[in-house]
Amino acid sequence: MSAREAMLEQTCVMLGMQDEMNRHVDADWLERDREWYRAIWIECAELMDHYGGWKWWKHSTPDIPQVVLEIVDIWHFGLSLRIDARRDWRAIASAIVDEWHAPPPALPFLEEVERLAQAAVGEKRFAVGSVRNLLAACERDFDALYRAYVAKNVLNVFRQDHGYKRGDYVKVWHGREDNEVLHELMESLDSARPDFRDAVYQGLQARYPR
Repeated sequence: MSAREAMLEQTCVMLGMQDEMNRHVDADWLERDREWYRAIWIECAELMDHYGGWKWWKHSTPDIPQVVLEIVDIWHFGLSLRIDARRDWRAIASAIVDEWHAPPPALPFLEEVERLAQAAVGEKRFAVGSVRNLLAACERDFDALYRAYVAKNVLNVFRQDHGYKRGDYVKVWHGREDNEVLHELMESLDSARPDFRDAVYQGLQARYPR
């Protein structure tokens, strides 16, 4: 299998998982026509906070694991923006992979985040190339994005199963946010194992405060 074919397969998997996740929240999510572009630019602000450096009056250092998870959150919303009623994963994946391989010239990190946000706010568009540039700045590739996406998608399902939409979900687990717990869990699991998704869910279940 070529590198492009592998990326296409992984992107199709992510699109299917995203559709499944969205239907977990709203069975008719496509008909509801949610403002996914708005979720992207709001997440861009959170991404900037984790990266730091924009508050010239305050010392800060990048929290790269959390930066990557914020980028993965943006990827969730970007995939949702690309999915349409035909659910032709192969066609959508092909366009995404093409854009991944033809990114615009990279900007400094915070300016790249702003370009991603501007595409969402100004054009209601998901700028795949900017995501690639941001991940490259974090020394991450597409395969790392795929592994992190699968894990974060499982966390999102876990949140819904435990009352996130109702407001019952506990986001701080024994003094740490669930995203931090997820990062620790990912370090202990082999993402190549066939039951990786189930193992992540079970690991979260074992750590969730009762």
